[in-house]
Amino acid sequence: MNFDLLLNGFANILQPSVLILVFLGVTGGIMVGSLPGLTATMGIALLIPFTFGMPIESSMAMLLGIFSGAIYGGSISAILIRTPGTPAAAATLLDGYPLTLRGEAGRALSMSVFSSFVGGFTGALIMTFLSPQISKLALEFGPAEYFALSIFGLSIIISVSGGSILKGLIAGVFGLLIATVGLDPISAYPRFTFGIMDLFEGPSFIPTLIGLFALAEVFKGVENIVTQPKIESKITQLLPSRADIKISAKTIIKSSIMGTFIGAIPGAGSDIAAFVGYGEAKRTSKHPEEFGKGAIEGIAAAEASNNACTGGAMIPLLSLGVPGDAVTAVLLGAFIMQGLRPGPLLYRDHLDVVYSVFASMMVANVVMFIVGTFGVKFFAKVITINRNILLPVIFLLSLVGAYSMRNSMFDVGLAIGFGVLGYFLQRFEFPVSPILLALILGPMAEGNLRRALVISKGSMDIFFMRPISAILLLAAVISIATSVIKQRKLDEKMKMSE
Repeated sequence: MNFDLLLNGFANILQPSVLILVFLGVTGGIMVGSLPGLTATMGIALLIPFTFGMPIESSMAMLLGIFSGAIYGGSISAILIRTPGTPAAAATLLDGYPLTLRGEAGRALSMSVFSSFVGGFTGALIMTFLSPQISKLALEFGPAEYFALSIFGLSIIISVSGGSILKGLIAGVFGLLIATVGLDPISAYPRFTFGIMDLFEGPSFIPTLIGLFALAEVFKGVENIVTQPKIESKITQLLPSRADIKISAKTIIKSSIMGTFIGAIPGAGSDIAAFVGYGEAKRTSKHPEEFGKGAIEGIAAAEASNNACTGGAMIPLLSLGVPGDAVTAVLLGAFIMQGLRPGPLLYRDHLDVVYSVFASMMVANVVMFIVGTFGVKFFAKVITINRNILLPVIFLLSLVGAYSMRNSMFDVGLAIGFGVLGYFLQRFEFPVSPILLALILGPMAEGNLRRALVISKGSMDIFFMRPISAILLLAAVISIATSVIKQRKLDEKMKMSE
């Protein structure tokens, strides 16, 4: 660790001209992240051509500002209108939107920005001091480890099932069945596509997400538009209260560390980290029955995890030249456009650039905290808009977001179809989150299971003989067991109270 180079990196980033670019990047990222369908990946991809000719420090500072801002921005629409702006915010709405319905939108938003800052800054610190060591661990991940990681992620279905584990499992299995649509991951044979080319890659994720949450909420809102009570949006605080911070402190720290390490695993991503952080917070909470009904810890866990992923995903990119997720894959292109190739040689030949990136991530998270904190009052005004106006606007934005991913009217129809499905699932009290989690992790589990079995010539020993894989599978078993035991205790408590 070279502190002189790190200080030089801060000196480069803290110049007024670069700080303005960071501020613009963070603000633009928050706006992009809060709009359904406009992901961080899209925002950075659109801006990269404009950074051509800029110094590498300036261009990366702005792009990393967008990255940090967009991951946080997704929580704003998730909390206020039950519409996750990015896939990473899908876990945030589980407790964020119930708090809004209770008139505590300001409380939810302030915790969101605080935990996002702590998670993002922690990820940046771990990236700065432990990049080489974590990269070596990431290199140990093969098909067996990825399969075990996906099983550990799927074990969280029980935690996000709400009051009925059975309904949660039914929803999860349904999601896994949907995930089998598309090309076979090994033979590339079309499955359940009915000759429709748009289904060859499976149901497009963003339109599915928009349908299950945003459009389903619009349909429900139309049904209840007359009886829907007015939601209060009075903001009395810009920062979370001491009591909320005390309740959530351990969860934030734990989720930040977990999110960073999950982000460092190539292909994992912030959406997986958010659900893992949320599930672990509920599993270890003293009041798991409050999760899904407006638990402030749920917001803290999800936002700390997914924002910590920003720093984690940069670790394999800088150290190995391997992108940690879709956003860092685009950032890889930005480095190459500047004549730099991330990887071990970057640390040897351009160490000053590496430390400027470290400094950029830290500064971007501080700027995100400042912009997000002072923006809370403005964000909360969204829910004061007349629902006769708000619902059509959400519906239109949702359709535009679904269309924008592939410029496909098929995706618009897909979003509407999943919107209808989500509406009926809500009517019959089936949780939607297990479907989303299965769609994220199902393809990862299937593909890596089959690759591992090909490598081992059909032997299941490969999953238990490799230490990381065995530990993750054991963690999945522990997660399922503890979640089931806690749910049974909760059910018994409710029966006794009746």
